Amino acid sequence: MSKKRQLKLGATLTGVGTSKYTWRNPEIPGDASVDFDYYAAQAQQAEAGKFDFVFIVDSTYITEQSAPHYLNRLEPLTLLSGLGAVTEKIGLVGTLTASFTQPFTVARQFASLDHISAGRAGWNVVTTGLEGAARNYSKEKHYPHDERYRIAEEHLEVVRGLWDSWEDDAHVRDKETGVFFDPSKLHALNHKGKYFSVQGPLNIARSKQGQPVIFQAGGSEDGRNLAAKSADAIFTGHESIEEAKAFYQDIKKRAAAYGRASEEILVFPGIGPIIGRTAEEAEAKYQAIAGLVTLEDALDQLGRPFTYHDFKQYPLDEPFPDLGDLGSNSYRSATDRIKRIAKEEKLTLRQTALRFATPRSSFVGTPEKIADTIEKWFEEGAADGFIIHSGVPNALKDFTELVVPILQERGLFRQEYEGDTLRDHLGFEFPVNRYTKQRLAQG
Repeated sequence: MSKKRQLKLGATLTGVGTSKYTWRNPEIPGDASVDFDYYAAQAQQAEAGKFDFVFIVDSTYITEQSAPHYLNRLEPLTLLSGLGAVTEKIGLVGTLTASFTQPFTVARQFASLDHISAGRAGWNVVTTGLEGAARNYSKEKHYPHDERYRIAEEHLEVVRGLWDSWEDDAHVRDKETGVFFDPSKLHALNHKGKYFSVQGPLNIARSKQGQPVIFQAGGSEDGRNLAAKSADAIFTGHESIEEAKAFYQDIKKRAAAYGRASEEILVFPGIGPIIGRTAEEAEAKYQAIAGLVTLEDALDQLGRPFTYHDFKQYPLDEPFPDLGDLGSNSYRSATDRIKRIAKEEKLTLRQTALRFATPRSSFVGTPEKIADTIEKWFEEGAADGFIIHSGVPNALKDFTELVVPILQERGLFRQEYEGDTLRDHLGFEFPVNRYTKQRLAQG
């Protein structure tokens, strides 16, 4: 009998939160984004809830209008290496841009994290949405959107090639004979492409899970294609189950076009559940968040995906401004969505800013309601799992202690970890080294 499909769960750890107002909550330490102990407690909470992984987001450009978390936060790989030492099972996923890094360095960094954590590393491959980031990497302007994804595809191809530099049994380490490794099982990559020229081999062996797991978070055409072709999982975000189903089916269809099976790529919508023991308590928590939001903060937050465009220059109570192509070389899927919703719903600028600053989702309510909604999305083909964003204090604690037990009782989510690596948790097979595969094929 085939094993029953199981829900997957990840948790985004964002210190003081990615909005401009959450840091003001008295229950959140003002320096949480640079407080390792705070992150460690959150990661351990997620591990107690048997989550598949924790996720650290990142970007490399700020302005005076940036939210506090963006202004002062820890670098993901450094943080995840520390979290690997204070957790045992949970996966460790971090964002790193392919636009402004070298594949050899990235391969070493994530391979090192994978060894430190005994096979729990994952890389969220991004192309950097904020155009201003280019000026932090000695470039006058950002790469065009479509070129960023061509760079990312080649970058990832090189990194994966480097991760296979050593076959799994290459290191003999025979102290009596003095043989440290088998030279026939060490391979130079010798890659020469349009954007990168990398000889290799990588100076670190494969890990317990073979290679780190690849995540991707772009919702544009280019982002979807990259994920469908090359990623193990994709992060996304939707207001309704209908939108989520359409995206899910699209990604699976694209993956099939690349010769991949449906289960080879997992879809993770992001949700920010607000949980109360009663519906009234959950609503009060939502209103407490909304009450912290000023219009000025909402306008600043709206501007970020448009590379911190200044929306304060427009009349507040007239229709959302016609921005033309603005945002097309930034977070394109996000900016296209904002423009589309504002137009379809005939929103003013004020309404648009407040709507996206305090979005109301289906994931507000009692633990039973949250579990029901998650089950519906999962069973009806809108998600393989969810990435949980903590928009209110103790949100992760509430979810692990109140919602997870319901999901476990329904047989949707694990009671205990069944494996040790991130690939084990997500149900992915161990990737056979490409050179070993060739050797076996040749007999």
